[in-house]
Amino acid sequence: MTYGPTLIIFARCPVLGTVKKRLGRDIGPVAATAFYRQCLAGVIRRLACDPRWRTILAVTPDRTLQWKAWPQGPRRIPQGPGDLGSRMAHVLASVSPGPAILIGSDIPTVEPSHIARAIRLLGSHDAVFGPAADGGYWLVGLRRRPQFIDPFGRVRWSSPHALTDTLANLKGARVAILDILEDIDNGASHARWQHDEGQRLK
Repeated sequence: MTYGPTLIIFARCPVLGTVKKRLGRDIGPVAATAFYRQCLAGVIRRLACDPRWRTILAVTPDRTLQWKAWPQGPRRIPQGPGDLGSRMAHVLASVSPGPAILIGSDIPTVEPSHIARAIRLLGSHDAVFGPAADGGYWLVGLRRRPQFIDPFGRVRWSSPHALTDTLANLKGARVAILDILEDIDNGASHARWQHDEGQRLK
């Protein structure tokens, strides 16, 4: 049986003071929360209705699963306990069979073409990554055949080493790399995004 791909959007409940804390220190917590809500809604709007994959919204904290203010559309599941790597491994291992792509919800420039390319690459690779400018990554995709391999152990999260550490766990695997995109984590990246968005809309 052939199974289609799954897109997982990782999201944190966008409540004031609980999301984008680093960004909030630079632009204020109200503006940071508003940005995150706007970005999350935009990512879901652009990606969740595409018929080439099924989309799941994986949320944290788990207790907010039934929160009424989540953007409507994709089915929601809890991320589960643990650090970022534990939660990503749990969700990637638990969704329906077939290729699985996981992305963050703070990437305002991600488009369906990025997801489609990642899925195509998983036809001939074991894993695919979308690197971020800060040394992390905005996308991870796993073929998950013949079995799921957890690549997230001993990764130094929120550091310039996150992608390098993850790749070290996949030694011997066939890995593809996508375009670099920027997640908006601080005032400088937010200012760059605002400038680029302004240029695009001119």
